[in-house]
Amino acid sequence: MGVLEPEPLLPEEPVLPGEPLLPEEPVEPLVPGEPLGPPVPEEPVEPLLPDELVAAHVPDGSTVAEEASRASHIDTAASETQLIVMDVAELKGALEAILLVVDEPVGEIMLAQIIEQPTERIVATLRELAAEYDAQGRGFELRSVAGGWRFYTRTTYAAYVERFVLDGQQVRLTQAALETLAVIAYKQPVTRSRISAIRGVNCDGVVRTLLSRGLVEEMGTEPDSGAHLYRTTTLFLEKLGLNSVDELPPLAPFLPDDVEALADAP
Repeated sequence: MGVLEPEPLLPEEPVLPGEPLLPEEPVEPLVPGEPLGPPVPEEPVEPLLPDELVAAHVPDGSTVAEEASRASHIDTAASETQLIVMDVAELKGALEAILLVVDEPVGEIMLAQIIEQPTERIVATLRELAAEYDAQGRGFELRSVAGGWRFYTRTTYAAYVERFVLDGQQVRLTQAALETLAVIAYKQPVTRSRISAIRGVNCDGVVRTLLSRGLVEEMGTEPDSGAHLYRTTTLFLEKLGLNSVDELPPLAPFLPDDVEALADAP
């Protein structure tokens, strides 16, 4: 195999003596701040449409649209879990089981939180149960008392219940206790000294009796004197079948006609 010989270089054309060189184009000096050439117009950049955001990627490699779709499916699944409707028979059974073990009226909101059902449905089911017991003439009834619901024995069978529980005897409040309880109910919150002033006798022993029965309770102190203030309890409302003290009957019909003269008397 032969060796390739390099091609001979062409000789440069000699410059003849006395032949003028071609003149070079003059270079204009640059002025500070002047652009090097004519300005090139910039093409306007159109904003990305929402659909074009699909091209943007998140760290795990999925697009923003895919992440939004995934989050939407998660939220929808969570909301469907929360909106699971309990069977009517199961809901009634759950309410009855809870109400059988409570020792005081329980509110609809608490029942709704425990059973995880809407409060409106809880209220409607409680009223339906109460109507069913009344229609069937059961020995118990479901009442809405003191801001909550609880089972009670029906008044029709009260004599049998008393005979069984008390053996024909009833523990009643004394007249002094009833008067003191009435003063607290209508004047609450009230101090012992104010109760004694209204009744005209010392009421310390009677107030202690009402406290032990759970019909009244302490609720702080009076700012000026520091004396204890008393008010009625939920048990008081329950015994009277009231939801609040606002349902107490007005006192005006029970006051004597000369009440102003009695108030001014020494």
